[in-house]
Amino acid sequence: MHCFRSRSFAPAARQHGAALIFAMLVFALATALVVAMKGEFERFYQRSSNILLDGQAQAYLRGAEDLAGILLLTDYDMDKKAGLFRDDLNEIWWTKPGNPPPTYALDGTGWMSGSLEDLQGRFNLNTLSTRVPSEATAGSKKRFTASQEQFIRLLQALGDPAVSEQEAISLTESVSDWLDADRETSLDGAEDDYYSGQTPAYRTANRSMSSVSELRAVAYMTPEIYRALLPWVTVWPEQPATLNIHTAPATVLRSINAKGILSPLTEAEGESLVQYREDTGFEDKTDFQANPVFDGKRDDMKEVAALLGENSTYFLLRAEVEVAGRNMRLYSVLNRSNRNIATIARASGSL
Repeated sequence: MHCFRSRSFAPAARQHGAALIFAMLVFALATALVVAMKGEFERFYQRSSNILLDGQAQAYLRGAEDLAGILLLTDYDMDKKAGLFRDDLNEIWWTKPGNPPPTYALDGTGWMSGSLEDLQGRFNLNTLSTRVPSEATAGSKKRFTASQEQFIRLLQALGDPAVSEQEAISLTESVSDWLDADRETSLDGAEDDYYSGQTPAYRTANRSMSSVSELRAVAYMTPEIYRALLPWVTVWPEQPATLNIHTAPATVLRSINAKGILSPLTEAEGESLVQYREDTGFEDKTDFQANPVFDGKRDDMKEVAALLGENSTYFLLRAEVEVAGRNMRLYSVLNRSNRNIATIARASGSL
């Protein structure tokens, strides 16, 4: 009887042990599944949180863009009321170089800052698309347009790196060849025959630039010259836009000189113009050209005067926002036409 009971209960014990092992396997699998689901949920939650924060930051940045538009429209209305459409360094939107931009708290979640720059205080590269026809230069001393002469001077005004007059001429004519619609190579420029020999080979754009970064593809441009030139140049879709004498910095002002003179104003002359503008201000373009810096040159500045202006339509907004420790930036090019504000370019990196 005892042996019979031992034989009958042994299989049941083994079944019980197998069931226990199976239960443990199921528990382990369930635990692993829960852990995996938890990890996936955390990743999903983090992605959702990132999307939410990014959307919130983008909304704040678009708000900064709207605020910039309001400031520009307010400035326009003030000028209209005063009967003088002019943009200078006393505008409500202007931030003095070196000063931190205005910063606004965002309901305890972070902060936002922004500043506006007058892009017509910079040299417009697209004005170089027009050059003196080759047949017009034959037997004539006139080889460059007023814009080309100005850019040649600007390149030499960079200081570091030092750009010689001949290097400046080659770069200027190469930019003109890059922009113009024909395939005719300027005397010291470069067209498709030059670029086809590069590795990799490419061709000229033969159209206006849409970004200053296109300069890096132009013949004879070096990384050092590009970086030095970047703060002083700009592009916009339409060429008819003059250099604002009231907002242009000293380096750009040094590029203004009499017709036929390819050397820039000296550093002292450039700083003198800026100092006079801060202390007294220029009443208009005539007053600007009457400055002692241009003594003996005024009769040869008619072509240059056509490139100068006193009001602006293109502006660069730099906006930065921090939300929950996440930082985002926005660069927007704004065009003001009467009471209409249009955003013509946006980028999260430098323009």
